Amino acid sequence: MEEKTLLFGKYDLSEVTVADPGLAKYMDLTPTNVPHSGGKHANRWFGKSKLSIVERLINNIMRTEKYTGKKLKAYKAVSEAFDIIAARTKSNPAQALVTGLENAAPREEVTRLQFGGISVPKAVDVSPQRRVDIALRNLSLGVSKSSSKNKKSIAQCLADEIMLAAKGDMTSFSVAKKEEIERVAQSAR
Repeated sequence: MEEKTLLFGKYDLSEVTVADPGLAKYMDLTPTNVPHSGGKHANRWFGKSKLSIVERLINNIMRTEKYTGKKLKAYKAVSEAFDIIAARTKSNPAQALVTGLENAAPREEVTRLQFGGISVPKAVDVSPQRRVDIALRNLSLGVSKSSSKNKKSIAQCLADEIMLAAKGDMTSFSVAKKEEIERVAQSAR
């Protein structure tokens, strides 16, 4: 009898679905016990889309202040956050993460075009890979901002941010940032 591979030994990734078909290709939900690849996909075209979405979250958490380069510390924080989400929502925290990333991924942004000596803002569509990157970055930035100078641990802040983003709540840093980017893009059409 084959044993199922569970994320952190607790959560089944096979039941997680990506509602946005554009993002489905770039969110890897391949089941792994420990989301740590050792950088085997580095320096390859679209290599990061082959990384587990949970490992990419851990790597983004690792880019912030006191977690810089400390993968085990970031791993434990994400694991604790998943436990908190599972306890509060009674559902799979990986599904909450995927839904939160879908809600935090901007569809449109602004670029600058040079015409002679002036630069003009122009609204452009965002590629699915970049949408996932921006959503992950904003999620981890919001977590690091909310946990600094706060009694809450980073795991609690991460759990709150993921749950708010999954609901599409404007109090979530990542969802608010997405709305701001899309509002600026709308004015630049």
